[in-house]
Amino acid sequence: MKLASFDIEGHRSWGVVEGHDVIDLGAVLAERYADLRSAIQARAYEEMRRAAARAHRHHLTAVIWLPPVWNPDKIICIGLNYEDHRKETARPEAASPTVFTRFANSQTGHLREVILTHLSTQLDYEGELAIVIGTRGRYIERASAAEYVAGYACYNDITVRDWQRHTHQFTPGKNFPGTGAFGPWMVTPDEVGDLGSLRLQTRVNGAVMQSATLGQMIFNIARLIEYCSAFTRLEAGDVIVTGTPGGVGAQRTPPVWLKPGDVTEVEIDRVGLLRNTVAAEARADAHA
Repeated sequence: MKLASFDIEGHRSWGVVEGHDVIDLGAVLAERYADLRSAIQARAYEEMRRAAARAHRHHLTAVIWLPPVWNPDKIICIGLNYEDHRKETARPEAASPTVFTRFANSQTGHLREVILTHLSTQLDYEGELAIVIGTRGRYIERASAAEYVAGYACYNDITVRDWQRHTHQFTPGKNFPGTGAFGPWMVTPDEVGDLGSLRLQTRVNGAVMQSATLGQMIFNIARLIEYCSAFTRLEAGDVIVTGTPGGVGAQRTPPVWLKPGDVTEVEIDRVGLLRNTVAAEARADAHA
């Protein structure tokens, strides 16, 4: 299944994407599940399938996309997880993943604007695969890690580079509002199959800027789940963003910074296509 969260006719809901339609499960399952996160937590996949037969359908163009899980307990981001990106940043090899965090209110959905803050001109793209956790777990072993995955999605871990570089800690440059693009939906593992051969591409105004297969990750998904579940308890709906390949704008000569009007796309085979347009921060946003 492709599972999504969205605004429709003035209310927030969630449901299943089939073809050119969104099936509004939130409208028929609201008494049991307030949002997609709670449905994932209950592992209500069969109930979703049954409810889809009586739920209202909307054309994709009728919804305003939200991040698939807009209210995760936590978003754990992995840095330097492709060798070409590690090399282009001149970072040393590491025995364990590089980890930082993103806040839920920094995220935005498919076809929504990515916001360039008035404090910077160094906005950069980072196409990535996101994992959505389906089951609470701690000290998860690699061999059983797949059992804890609810689905996969596209993510653009948009970065305000100069703020990221204020110190060795990544957090400030990764948490400006409207910079974590996530979606359009999450796809359950049964629709994705083997991940290793799937291609991830990031495009800016149609030009390919990043291209890699998911099998090129330094630390694979099982290792990331094992590692992250050691230092924190993973909750249903948590998101692990698995790192970006080489080709980021900051490492190009000259650097390629995103500007208002630019269109970014992150596409992953069998997962989806996430598209966003960059916009300058409005005066109201700057003081919100």
